[in-house]
Amino acid sequence: MISLSSALLLLTLGATGTLSSPVAEPVAAPAITPGPSLDKALQKRASCTFSGSNGASSASKSQASCATIVLSNVAVPSGTTLDLSDLEDGTHVIFEGTTTWGYKEWSGPLLQIEGKDITITGASGSLLDADGSRWWDGEGSNGGKTKPKFFYAHDLTGASSIVNLNIKNTPVQAVSINGCEGLTVTNMVIDNSAGDTAGGHNTDGFDIGSSSDVTITGAKVYNQDDCVAVNSGTDITFTGGLCSGGHGLSIGSVGGRSDNTVSNVVFSSSTVTKSVNGIRIKAVEGATGTISGVTYSGITLSSISGYGILIEQNYDGGDLHGSPTSGVPITGLTVKSITGSGGVTSSGYNVVIVCGSGACSGWTWSGVSVSGGKTYASCQNVPSVAACV
Repeated sequence: MISLSSALLLLTLGATGTLSSPVAEPVAAPAITPGPSLDKALQKRASCTFSGSNGASSASKSQASCATIVLSNVAVPSGTTLDLSDLEDGTHVIFEGTTTWGYKEWSGPLLQIEGKDITITGASGSLLDADGSRWWDGEGSNGGKTKPKFFYAHDLTGASSIVNLNIKNTPVQAVSINGCEGLTVTNMVIDNSAGDTAGGHNTDGFDIGSSSDVTITGAKVYNQDDCVAVNSGTDITFTGGLCSGGHGLSIGSVGGRSDNTVSNVVFSSSTVTKSVNGIRIKAVEGATGTISGVTYSGITLSSISGYGILIEQNYDGGDLHGSPTSGVPITGLTVKSITGSGGVTSSGYNVVIVCGSGACSGWTWSGVSVSGGKTYASCQNVPSVAACV
């Protein structure tokens, strides 16, 4: 009988009967230490496409996970905001086909987009159609049906841009730019022309507040209120635009808001036609604030029914309704190369300037040729370089 110890010895003998080295145990594979998690931006899907009646809610829920968001023929339900206010930095939003909204009386907005370094693009042939005629009743935001504002372009910062958006028939105000820094808007069309005969009212094109370094280039606005209204902000430029059917290129009204400072605003190389006003600066009677460094240059006026140029410090819920006060001084104003020979209708006024005592100073006024209308007999405290004609 072989003892247990002898058997173990035989198992270790090699073919030659000599003692061989014991067989080595398999070596365990080295453990893999997980690397740092990928940057959140790299983890995002390359592109997310949303469409149909569920597109708005799906896009809103998934917005932080998409580097590119394509909205293709989205039908937004009634009483719902197409809400893209939680985008990751650098997101690209693309509208394709026709975006529509259901009907409901509410304040809106119908669309809201926020973020840093955001690019918003309208693809070729795309349309954002709010079908505002369902709300239009001639009263706008002053009464009647409760009408939703259309687009809150709020808190767009960094190098954000809006390119080639085609917007049609907003219930009331179209684009609200607020809290933005470094925003460019290029080749936007806001077409509310149907409201001329269907009861459109207060359909402002661009309302700008508390923003800086905003440039709007090549916009075309057809509406029934201000083409552009800069209520507060600094370093704002509107150039190469067309305004038709509304109230022209406006500063204000300034006063009575939480922010009442307007500075370094340029309106240039643009046309205002078939409108109540050409260019207008509105300071509220009895209010405080500042309007400084505003330039109107290279503006062509035609078919202006109310005022070719209107600068007033007695705005009180309407043009020239109050007595001029000096709480919102208008300083450093430049008005040059304003052409509108015969551009004002016979029932309108060419140039109206109503300033408070000592409240309009440091103006530059040259190459102003506006005619066709009447001379306003109640101008007050007009700076010596300018004239009511």
